[in-house]
Amino acid sequence: MHVEDLLQLDSLDLTLLWGDRPLLIQEVSGVTATDLEDPARFLQPGELVLSGLVWWAAGDGRAKADRFVAALRSAGATALLAGEETHGEVPAVLVDSCREHGIVLVAVPAHTTFRAITEAVYLRQWGDLSRRPTDHYALPENVRTELAGLLAGGAPPDALLDRASAHLGGPACYVLTATGRTIARTRSAPPLPAHRAAEDLKSGIGSTLRIDGDSGPYDSWHLHLRGAADAPPRVLHEIADVIAQYRHLTDRSQAARRRAADALMALTDATPADGTALEAALHSCGLPVTGPYRVVVATAGGDDGEEGDRAVAALVEALRHSPGEPFAAGRLPGGEAVAVVRADPAAGGCPLDELWPALHGCRPEVQLHAGAGALAPNAGGLNAALVQARYALAAARAQSPKGARVTDVEELTTLGSLLAGVPADVRRAFSTRVLGPLARGGSASHRTLLETLEVFLDRHGSWARTAESLHLHVNTVHYRIQRIEALTGRDLSRLDHKLDLHAALVCR
Repeated sequence: MHVEDLLQLDSLDLTLLWGDRPLLIQEVSGVTATDLEDPARFLQPGELVLSGLVWWAAGDGRAKADRFVAALRSAGATALLAGEETHGEVPAVLVDSCREHGIVLVAVPAHTTFRAITEAVYLRQWGDLSRRPTDHYALPENVRTELAGLLAGGAPPDALLDRASAHLGGPACYVLTATGRTIARTRSAPPLPAHRAAEDLKSGIGSTLRIDGDSGPYDSWHLHLRGAADAPPRVLHEIADVIAQYRHLTDRSQAARRRAADALMALTDATPADGTALEAALHSCGLPVTGPYRVVVATAGGDDGEEGDRAVAALVEALRHSPGEPFAAGRLPGGEAVAVVRADPAAGGCPLDELWPALHGCRPEVQLHAGAGALAPNAGGLNAALVQARYALAAARAQSPKGARVTDVEELTTLGSLLAGVPADVRRAFSTRVLGPLARGGSASHRTLLETLEVFLDRHGSWARTAESLHLHVNTVHYRIQRIEALTGRDLSRLDHKLDLHAALVCR
């Protein structure tokens, strides 16, 4: 299929704003819809890019348009289909930028949906495949016809994979996510543990093809045969095309679920809780209206404006590894990624602990953190669980700022772990106020007193053990403690004052 084929469909009412003939007859490999300012890493060569131009604002300069179009060019996109609904028309600077970078630009009127364009592309691609001469194929014509029927009938991916590979003798074949989750497998394929599947994908064992689709680093799909010679490459590409069609159909249904999940998250964040509305929202998301529930908050750090969507994708992929615990994941109006899980109390703690390293391995340069609240017995407890999850998330970020970590609020069993969730500015203010002059450490004597205080508290207030550790006489320790008490206004013979000073040291 080519770009010009879309322009000839009267039902879409598209308008070519710029594009030379050689560019209009480029082969189209698929479609991706995005409003990211720099979508390059989520695009595949040959794709059409649909954008509502939400990333653009009136008054933005040419440089912003150039960055977006240059990203399309670097990724090998065939054309930009820009929606007119947001701004009433496609900005002139975008036309100029596409002309300069050699990207076909097509205007999409407000009455034409992106869904209609996407369906037109994939239906045309499937029709093109069906009309090709038999010698262009590795899959027999009767198999292709049957696969088309199975897709139209909503067959599961296992059935598609079995039928597509049957004439090869049914090799062990899988459809896997980047974290090793099995989407589908043929009847001859034994169960493959997620950690082993992820290792196979990374190490290059067997034959693997990435499935086309609108995916990020955590939810990409891969067609995988563990034996390198199980099928010729052309067969794999055709099977991958079939699975790509299946994914496209399932992604469409996921969009409606995501909207329902966003509504549930907004109600979860509201106080006081509206019990009736919460139960209706849970039902809309396919969740039982009886608990217990677990609330998880996640962040996938970065300065590219994609953190919220990336964090939702990470949560969804991780939670799908536990099919026995239904969930809904979405974003709050402020962009925060949240999931509500119908938890199994017998399963123990947060189910994300073991999977989080695998997720982080898909994008090691991104700081990936999550926090889980305590089990909420019913819908009325979701808001409290959300507050706890946020606190646990703050603790996770404080404990592993440059890496990846999941923290359950029930893991906060020490003073240090509890204080880790307190905002850094609050911790610093508390430490400075409690330690007084010692916090500044402006003189050698103050630094000496601070060291003495740390050792004294670490030795449980023992004068003798403190003196031994510091190689001092006990009387010297007594003198220094008296100075500390005078400077801080605390009495180190009192337990509460010891705790105050200890907390202040932890908060530094």
